[in-house]
Amino acid sequence: MTWSEFYLVCFLVGFAFSVVSFLAGSLHVPHVHLPHLHFDLHHGFHVGHGHGSGGDTPWFNFATVSVFLTWFGGTGYLLQRYGSMWPVLALAVSTLAGIGGAAIVFLFLAKYLMGHQKIMDPADFDMVGVLGKLSVPIRQGGTGELIFTQGGTRRVTGARSENGDAIPKGSEVVVTRYEKGIAYVQPWDELTNAL
Repeated sequence: MTWSEFYLVCFLVGFAFSVVSFLAGSLHVPHVHLPHLHFDLHHGFHVGHGHGSGGDTPWFNFATVSVFLTWFGGTGYLLQRYGSMWPVLALAVSTLAGIGGAAIVFLFLAKYLMGHQKIMDPADFDMVGVLGKLSVPIRQGGTGELIFTQGGTRRVTGARSENGDAIPKGSEVVVTRYEKGIAYVQPWDELTNAL
């Protein structure tokens, strides 16, 4: 195998990986498990069966490997096929081109795609202490409907009075406990008057 054939194979494999990566993202293919190695098409290689920590972007992921192979192979092929460069110098230039291309893709992934993601904290979605307004009144011993904002989103849930009393529509209430999809509430006025 000549150097230009080697570079051409690297280019074709890298390009094929890029096409597979694009199709996997478009078709939402989740991931493939291999023994003792987790290979996730969206997040990269992980040793073992864990998914890594939080929003960290690994240096060696599917996108950077495919870009490295594509740029490395393309540059090397052009230098060997159409240039008069020594094979060792062409290998060094091709390696630098591959690393440069992979670094550009990594920085784009880390800064723009993964940089705006945040880890969800269960405490941000705890219902106890949430202030909301009843859109459907709670009858004595019955169930009404609570509208509240949580995590920047307007939400609705079923609501019952904590002590079983009726609460009129439009009343501001505070969730005191949350069980099986029902918020147990107490009127805000009662809580502030008790203080």
